[in-house]
Order: sequence, then structure tokens, then C-alpha cells
Amino acid sequence: MQVGVLGTGDVGGRLASKLVSLGHEVKMGSRTAQNAKAAEWTKANGPKASAGTFADAAKFGEVVFNCTAGSVSLEALKLAGAKNLAGKVLVDVANPLDFSKGMPPTLTVCNTDSLGEQIQRAFPDARVVKALNTMGNELMVNPGLVPGEHDTFVCGNDPQAKAKVVEMLRAFGWKSPIDLGDITAARGLEMVLPVWVRLMVTLKTRNFNFKIAR
Repeated sequence: MQVGVLGTGDVGGRLASKLVSLGHEVKMGSRTAQNAKAAEWTKANGPKASAGTFADAAKFGEVVFNCTAGSVSLEALKLAGAKNLAGKVLVDVANPLDFSKGMPPTLTVCNTDSLGEQIQRAFPDARVVKALNTMGNELMVNPGLVPGEHDTFVCGNDPQAKAKVVEMLRAFGWKSPIDLGDITAARGLEMVLPVWVRLMVTLKTRNFNFKIAR
């Protein structure tokens, strides 16, 4: 499958590399086609890896991952282009974190709205699925870093899009992702982040996760 990954940071690089390792063709997108991080990633990941602009990656991918910083996600997706995202499964991994006043960060949107919802409103023809935003990027593609059973979540308005994302998450090693319903559930998923940041500081590690005990 062809996958576009928007963003050249740790999250984008980690997900893009995992997708290549699973046999997908992946194009990493950034603001410019000559991005040094994207070029380095392409060189390290072989013939199934390529790079270009946000628009190039969005046009290329059957599935597109938004791995940009939440504070600039809407801007990056506008550069990717509504036409290039139309009909695509758009996996939103970003969190609307504001680091302008240092640590811990605050949320730029919460309670009555979310970044996931803002993206769905701005790109109504895209099939937005919120996923993988409640953990460190290392764990996203390797749940075995934390022993035992633990959970990841998805939400979105399109059942088929969510099923596609769940299939990909299972390929990453997640056994039973929990479907929280429509895209408004992104509010809760994003509001987990202040707790996650506090836990990271307290536990002195990023390798932990949430377990829903039934």
C-alpha cells in the first residue's frame, strides 16, 4: 500500500520506518522537497522510501498520517491540499500542545472541541481517524516495549476508515484497539496528554501505557 506521512520529526520518522518495514511504500512530506531530515530518512530506509512536499505525500498516499506538531497541523494540512486528501483515510496522531510557557504544556483546544474535530471540519472530504496520540512514539510501533496487555484507541466518523486503521494498528502489534465512537471522542483522547506528561516526569520514562481494566 502507498502511505503518506506528514512530518519529519520523531513521530513521523518512527511511523514511516515501521510502515516501510511492513512492506508499504512510504513518502514522507515536509514543507520543502529538499528537507534534510526527510532526505536522511529516505536514504536510511531503502527503495520503498521517498520524500517530497506535504502535497506530494498527501497525493501519494492511500492512507495519510498527520504527524506534524498539533499547533501547526491545520496549516500543514492546508499545504497538503484538500483535493489530495479527499476520500483518503487521514490518521491524526497529533496533539494540540502549547509549549509557549514551558513545561508542562497546555492544550490549545479542549473540552468542547479538539484538533481531530478541527481537522475533520476543515477537510470534510477526508476520513479522519484519531489514533496513537496517547503514548510515546516508541510505543506506537512496538507495544511490546511495555509488558502485558495494554490499550490504544481510535475514533472517527467513518466506520470503514476506522477498520482500516485498526488493521494497520494490529500489524504494529496492537491486539484489540478500542473504538471510542465518532470524532468527538478526540476531545477525551487529546485531554489524556496532560496526565501522560505528568506520568512521564514522575515515572522518568516514556515507555508506559494505559490499561483499561474490565
